[in-house]
Amino acid sequence: MQVKILSFGVLKDWLGSTTLELPEGATVAGLLDELASHASRIPEKTWDSIAVSVNAEYARPAHVLRDGDEVGLLPPVSGGIVADNSLVVALTREPIDAPRIVSAAKEGEDGAVVVFDGIVRNNTRGRETLHLDYEAYEEMALRQMNELAGEARSRFQVRHVTIVHRLGRLVVGETSVLVVVASAHRAQAYEASRFLIDTLKKTVPIWKKETFVDGAVWADGEPFPENIALNTGGAAHGS
Repeated sequence: MQVKILSFGVLKDWLGSTTLELPEGATVAGLLDELASHASRIPEKTWDSIAVSVNAEYARPAHVLRDGDEVGLLPPVSGGIVADNSLVVALTREPIDAPRIVSAAKEGEDGAVVVFDGIVRNNTRGRETLHLDYEAYEEMALRQMNELAGEARSRFQVRHVTIVHRLGRLVVGETSVLVVVASAHRAQAYEASRFLIDTLKKTVPIWKKETFVDGAVWADGEPFPENIALNTGGAAHGS
């Protein structure tokens, strides 16, 4: 059988995207073993830190693959719009208009609007930044963002959640991600906002490449949560 391999972030530089012949009954773990045997230049710790999706859903090592499956290889994570009256989720390649989006989120019953505006800074660990490039597994990212927004609204009992993430090339000072939470009470809005950005950074398949005056590198991501990471021992990569 044949499966389609999609690689993202630093794995895209090493593996690209291709199709792979596998025997019937092959699992995700078997696929990774096959790839590792033909990609010796990829550090072993990289395989320990990735997650895998099958047809845009996170998959465990024992998942049995089928002919025509689309398998995403996802290093730790550093468009369209899904929207209703209480959730707005978007990926965009255009500059994010934060004031307009924040204004649109407000309603008369809100007592608080908490905004997280992530912007491109001019350096990382003392290295001068020229620009950043963001890429995503877009179908899966939108699905994950929508689920995350819905979970936050339900868990923290807030009225409205907006998550907008920029893709493509960004320069210093531009907004890369905007999270807006509107609620009757400030405590829930603060808690939901922190939950959203912290969880997004760990679970939504979006990657960042940093270009400096002296080179470029894919930014290290945070370790995947244990229910997503393939390495059941929970080993973390550097961040």
